[in-house]
Amino acid sequence: MADRDRIDATGAIVLIGFSALLGFNQVVIRVVNEGLQPVFFAGLRSTGAVFCLWLWFIARGRSLGLLRKDLAPGLLIGSIFAVEFIFLFNALDLTTVTRVSVILYSMPVWLALMAHFLIPGERITPMKAAGQGLAFAGVAIAIIWRGGGGEASLLGDLLALLAAFCWAGIALVARTGLKAVAPDRQLMWQVLVSAPILLVAALFFGPLIRDIQPIHLWGLAFQIVVIVTFGFALWLWFLSVYPPASVAAFGFLAPVFGVFFGWLFLGEALGLPVLVALVLVSVGLVLINRPVQVPQKV
Repeated sequence: MADRDRIDATGAIVLIGFSALLGFNQVVIRVVNEGLQPVFFAGLRSTGAVFCLWLWFIARGRSLGLLRKDLAPGLLIGSIFAVEFIFLFNALDLTTVTRVSVILYSMPVWLALMAHFLIPGERITPMKAAGQGLAFAGVAIAIIWRGGGGEASLLGDLLALLAAFCWAGIALVARTGLKAVAPDRQLMWQVLVSAPILLVAALFFGPLIRDIQPIHLWGLAFQIVVIVTFGFALWLWFLSVYPPASVAAFGFLAPVFGVFFGWLFLGEALGLPVLVALVLVSVGLVLINRPVQVPQKV
């Protein structure tokens, strides 16, 4: 149970910073793709994350806790994780960070739709339906609009959408088949299973090394340590201290930061359609994440 019933000023500042980190993450992937083949990059990241998470468990005096009864959902969630990052890393190789940020963070829309049919009690309320409609419209605008230069790749946009579907699938497995498993152990299943899948799959996506430079190795280390390990630990801590619904509501800022950093660091164009799509997706995510108000009896 959360220790606090609302997000205080300190929590809000840190969560905004964490959302900015997620947005900046898309820029890092785009840059590292210049030196490493995207799928190989994803495989190295999962491999490094296994080692870092192992140290995390040792530091906390806990066992890995990978039980035989969790093998089937563990293999499933790890396989979906691998497929997600095949889609995402290749999407960032083909299209812009701004477009990927808008499309990828539509994930709660697809998760809510899946949960409506597959998880008892996860029904779509009118407010969530409105949020889904707005976010879906935003994603449609981002994909259909072909302006903004040659990097507006339809294939890249569709791969980003498939990555969002996979991300929703991961969340669905985590909330059903691995519901009783601690989140850090869920992540261990994901990186442990995905690492060999990604490294083998990389053999079918061209040369493993491109024009590798020190910045690409720094980017890989940033992904492993800051995003997968530190970022995950921070997110776990917040979920244990603050109300989960309130923490999740800050997720709508991630695509905003992603679009901003794509413009700031990569010089990507911010056309009106992308900005409209961003607003629609962000407002939609706010509505989807709003807690349901239960009428009090008097």
